[in-house]
Amino acid sequence: MAEKEQETRVAVSSSSERLVEFLEKNNLHKKDFAEMIGVTLSYVYSLIDLNVPFSTRTTTIERIAVVMGISPHDFPEYRVAIEPKLIDPGIEFLKDKQKEAGLSNLDFIRKFQRTRRVEIVDLWREALPLPLDWNNLYSICEVLNVPASEIYPYWRSRIQQYLIAGGFDIISNAALLNAMFEGARSYIKV
Repeated sequence: MAEKEQETRVAVSSSSERLVEFLEKNNLHKKDFAEMIGVTLSYVYSLIDLNVPFSTRTTTIERIAVVMGISPHDFPEYRVAIEPKLIDPGIEFLKDKQKEAGLSNLDFIRKFQRTRRVEIVDLWREALPLPLDWNNLYSICEVLNVPASEIYPYWRSRIQQYLIAGGFDIISNAALLNAMFEGARSYIKV
């Protein structure tokens, strides 16, 4: 029994210590980190407290991992989520652009207003699809220096998926759909 308790303590300590080291190394204030992962400041203090078990919440661990730029599997407390991950080619495209720009996840997330940081983390952990709102999406592209012409095909595909899921028949409404996208193209100057 004492061995099992010691093993648990080591796992708790290693995750908490790893997080403390990350925060210190990156000069990341606990309050900023809390906002990035969508928790309270007191919750962050419990994450770094060696006397409190590290979180086992899948969402929290995944968000922490995204901010740290590591796999959630690097945490012994992580259990694979039951819900499937979204595979969104537009998000993958943006992640590739981030890598090309040489931005760490933390540096990338810091470029957004505090109120948007959890959303960005959730996009990067594949919990949200490409934003439908063009202004919202394009603000991400601006950070990555991605021209509208490069993200537009992904956005158009995402809009079509949304319409189809809502019962829109794209075949019988092809003329309407094309007119809508031509209007969108002229508005966003693609």
